[in-house]
Amino acid sequence: MLTIRSVAVSLSLFAVAQTMSVAAGPSTESPRCCLSTAAGARPGNSPQLLRLTAVPGYEQHRVNDILLLSPATGTARLGGSGSKAASSENAHVVFFPGDIQNFQQEMALQPEAAQWQSWSLERVALVLGLRFPGHHVWIIRASRMYLHKFSCYQNFVESNLFGAPEHTPDYGAFRHLRALLGHGMERAGLPNPLPPLGSTAVPAPLPPGFSLTVVGFSKGCVVLNQMVYELSRARADPELKLFLDCVSDMYWLDGGHPGGSETWVTDKQALGELATSGVSLHAHVTPYEVRDPMRAWVGREHRSFVQTLEELGACLSHKLHFEDEPASIENHFRVIEVF
Repeated sequence: MLTIRSVAVSLSLFAVAQTMSVAAGPSTESPRCCLSTAAGARPGNSPQLLRLTAVPGYEQHRVNDILLLSPATGTARLGGSGSKAASSENAHVVFFPGDIQNFQQEMALQPEAAQWQSWSLERVALVLGLRFPGHHVWIIRASRMYLHKFSCYQNFVESNLFGAPEHTPDYGAFRHLRALLGHGMERAGLPNPLPPLGSTAVPAPLPPGFSLTVVGFSKGCVVLNQMVYELSRARADPELKLFLDCVSDMYWLDGGHPGGSETWVTDKQALGELATSGVSLHAHVTPYEVRDPMRAWVGREHRSFVQTLEELGACLSHKLHFEDEPASIENHFRVIEVF
C-alpha cells in the first residue's frame, strides 16, 4: 500500500512549490524541479515535477493549469500495476482532483485548505507516480476554485458556481483534453507530442505507443461522467476516435459533487456506449460517499452504475474501501492511496 509518508521521504514539497513557476502567462519555459525518490538515486534518474500555467485547450478561452510528473529515467519500460496497457515512453495518466485540492503553496495560505496539504496536487502526483511507474502523470487543476475550495471544471462540463455539473452530449470534454495534452506536451518539451487537432485533412496518426489512463477523484469524477455522455459523438469523429482508442483505463474514485443527482452515470444508452468502448473501467468508493444517509442517491446511483455495466458485459472492477470503518473525509482522501 502506498502512503503519503512513503512519497515524502527526503522531500519538502512546500519548498518545491515555492520554487515552481506561478506565472499566469503562456511562457514556453517553466522551471523544472528534480525530486529525489530514494536514497542514493543517481543524478538524472529522479522524476521531475513541472508546473505549466494557462495551457490552452481546443478553444482560446479554455485554459487550465497543469502539473506534470515525468517518470524517472529508466522506468519507462516498467508495467504499472492494474493498468491494461504496458508502460512506455508514451504512457500517460491524467488525474482530475476534487474540492480543496490545489497547489501546495496555495493550500498553505488558506485556513480551510491548510489541514489537507497532504493531498496537494504535488503530493498526489508523487503517489500516482508510484502507482503508475514509467507513466507521465498529468494533474489537471480545476479552472476555477470558488471560495478557494469548490472546484469547478467549467472547461470540461457545464457547471454552476459550486461545480455541480449539467451534462450534455456535445460540450467538448474529449476535444479539450486532447488539445490540452497536446499543448502541454509541447510546453514541457516532450518528444513526439500529440499533433494539433485539425492540422491535416486526414487525421494525423498519434505518437507510437501512446496510451492514456484517466482518473477522477471526488468532484473530478464529473469530468469522466461528461466523457461518458460524449462517447457516442466522439467515436463518430475520426480525429477523436484515434484518441479514444488509446484510452486504456478509466478510474472513478469516490465520486461526489454538490448537486442532487447524476453523481454517477445511470443513463443506460450512455453506459452502453461505455461498455462497448473496450476501456477497462474501475470504480473505487468509500462509505463517506456511498453510505451517507443525507445523500442516499449517491449510493443508489453507484449501485446502478455498477449493476448496469455488469449486465452490459463491460470490463469493470469495483471495490468498497474502508467498509468496516466509520465514514470519514480522511478515508475519502485515502482512496487515492489504495485504489
